[in-house]
Amino acid sequence: MKIPSVLGRIRIVLSHTTHPGNIGAAARAMKTMGLSRLFLVKPERFPHPDAEAFATGAIDLLSNARVCEDLDEALSGTVLAIASSARHRDLVPEILGCREACRRLLAQAESDEVALVFGTERSGLTIEEVSRCQSIAVIPTDSEYSSLNLAQAVQVFAYELHMCALGEQEYPQHSGELATYEETEGFFQHLEGTFYSTGFLDPNEPKRLMQRMRRLFARTRIEKKELNILRGFLSAIKTKVE
Repeated sequence: MKIPSVLGRIRIVLSHTTHPGNIGAAARAMKTMGLSRLFLVKPERFPHPDAEAFATGAIDLLSNARVCEDLDEALSGTVLAIASSARHRDLVPEILGCREACRRLLAQAESDEVALVFGTERSGLTIEEVSRCQSIAVIPTDSEYSSLNLAQAVQVFAYELHMCALGEQEYPQHSGELATYEETEGFFQHLEGTFYSTGFLDPNEPKRLMQRMRRLFARTRIEKKELNILRGFLSAIKTKVE
């Protein structure tokens, strides 16, 4: 069966993976469903023979995997990142089921780079990592036993992405060009600096203001032109303050 090219714009990001076998098993899960973009954020052990042993036919994905120093690097160039996590639900504007999350990723991947992010086996994604994503995706497991192995979770999402990609449904697209991850992060740094310089935010007691601002703007799926307007406004404020 022919694999839709749109899957080539979807990154599977594994952050701080502790067991190399899980990396190999995740690569195998991806390849069976037509996914090939594997990003690894500071894996504990990689490359490793166990990763190759569990990959079984997906060694090419391991060879081409991009190893990154942090999540910022792994998400560079993307316009949409969704976290696979059952924790930190108060940090993002919406919680999605696995299937809906995959539909949104596929829709955006028609024109842009997107990412699905998984955390370490020990504790999942950190607060900081989740806050860099626009949504959280949850696999609807049995309420009495919800624990999934990392590679199993990747397989579930990979299957849903594959099935969505093979479907004929038309997905709505943004009319304007969306801001990239780097542009959005630059805006948040600019915004935080303006908060400090105007005295609106006390650096000694920042509390959760920036997390709330991230939630606010994640809901908007902001476009490049809109972001430029906001940054111009922040620059004008800085000029007035100085």
